[in-house]
Amino acid sequence: MTYITGDTHGYFHRYYEFTARMQPTPDDVMIILGDAALNYHGGDRDASRKYFVNSFPFTTFCIHGNHEMRPWDVPGMKTREYRGGTVWYEEDYPKILYAKDGEIFDFDGYKCIVIGGAYSVDKYIRLARGWNWFENEQPSPEIKQDVEKKLDSIGRKVDVILSHTCPYKYEPIEVFISGIDQTMVDSTTEEWLDTIEESVDYKKWYCGHFHTAKKTHRLQFMYEDIDVLSV
Repeated sequence: MTYITGDTHGYFHRYYEFTARMQPTPDDVMIILGDAALNYHGGDRDASRKYFVNSFPFTTFCIHGNHEMRPWDVPGMKTREYRGGTVWYEEDYPKILYAKDGEIFDFDGYKCIVIGGAYSVDKYIRLARGWNWFENEQPSPEIKQDVEKKLDSIGRKVDVILSHTCPYKYEPIEVFISGIDQTMVDSTTEEWLDTIEESVDYKKWYCGHFHTAKKTHRLQFMYEDIDVLSV
C-alpha cells in the first residue's frame, strides 16, 4: 500500500498513530510531499531524525521541498533505481529515499511524476534571523527541462502528479501567511506548474507546501493528514 502526507518539517509524531492504526509492513510506502526536513541542519540533529524515521517498517519517500537541502548537496548520498525512477539514499538509512525531479515512479500501478521545490515566502525573515535558507530551493531551468522532456517522452500523460507547491491558479490564498507582501513573492514555479497542468493528461494531483488540507478540482492539498494514494 502507498500512503501520502504533507510537510513534516522534521517532526514525525504522526508516524506513531499511523503505525498503530494501520500496522504497515516493509512493502508499504509513505510519500512526503516536500519539506520532510531530514536534510535541514546537517550533522547529528539530522542524523537523529533519520535514525528515528528509518526505524519504522515502511519506506519513506521524500519529494523535495523548499526548507531542506537538495539531496545531491548532502555528503554520502548515493543513487539507485526505485520503482522505475531514480532516487537518492544513504547507506545508514536505506528506508529513506529522496526522489529525483522529473522521474516517473510506479506506485500501486499508477504512473506518478515528481516535481519538487518552491519559493520560501519567509525568505527575508529567515535571512534576517540567521535561519537556514537554500538558494536552490526552486526547480532550476535544467530541472524544468528534464520534467518537460520526460512528459514529452510519454505523450504528456500520467496518472498522478506529485509536487511540493501547486499550479498558480489553485493557490489557496485563504491560508497565505499574514504580513507577507505578496508582490515580493516569486511565483515562477507555480506559473510554470500552470503550464504543466494545462498540457498534461492526468487523473490526480497531490501537493503540500501550504499547510492546509483541501480538495479542489483534481488537486488535493495535504498537510498533517495521511491518505491512501489513489486517483
